[in-house]
Amino acid sequence: MTLRKLALFDLDHTLIPLDSDHAWGEFSTARGWTDSIGFKRQNDAFYAQYQAGTLDVAAYVRFATAAVVRQGAINSIAAHADFMRTVIQMAIQPQALELVRQHQRAGDTVIIVTATNEFVTRPIAQAFGVDELIAVELERDTSPGGTGWFTGAIQGVPSFREGKVTRVTQWLHTHGLDWGAVHTTFYSDSINDLPLMEKATVPVATNPDDRLRAIAQERQWRILNLFT
Repeated sequence: MTLRKLALFDLDHTLIPLDSDHAWGEFSTARGWTDSIGFKRQNDAFYAQYQAGTLDVAAYVRFATAAVVRQGAINSIAAHADFMRTVIQMAIQPQALELVRQHQRAGDTVIIVTATNEFVTRPIAQAFGVDELIAVELERDTSPGGTGWFTGAIQGVPSFREGKVTRVTQWLHTHGLDWGAVHTTFYSDSINDLPLMEKATVPVATNPDDRLRAIAQERQWRILNLFT
């Protein structure tokens, strides 16, 4: 049986040399959407928890999307376009684009699998030419007379830590596949992604944090320093 090849990419600090959710928070705060001092303190605290592997993802998503919920769709989408132009496009590096293109030229299905929410990351995936995005999905207000916009709550299983394995499994089932039918290469920088790294056929520690680098060295996984 010929296995279908999937190239899975984490996003933040893997394909781009920054944390898109954290950067979006700083960007929207600079527009006056939040109290600069209080937001930065809490945003940095959540980011430290993420790096430590102790993040309460539901609490973080509610915090991170609060300004977007208040601002509504029109203001938020317009602001995100500015964010893409002034922050993200400047951060996308040629070697990251080329890595994605290599897999696409080889006929691999490329999927970005990120713990950042879909509002922040969908346009970034599109900038990489990637249609398949597994991100934290956001609940919308679909009640009678509701806004149709985000509520700040997570919908379904968040693609965070073990949740990435669950969400990729769901994607496979949606496409009539299972783990035995695919050859997966997964690129990530973060110890939080260890569950999916262990599940992948070929784990690639990409710009890895210290803990992931140590594990990759111990297990003889490939280490890719994409940003040097």
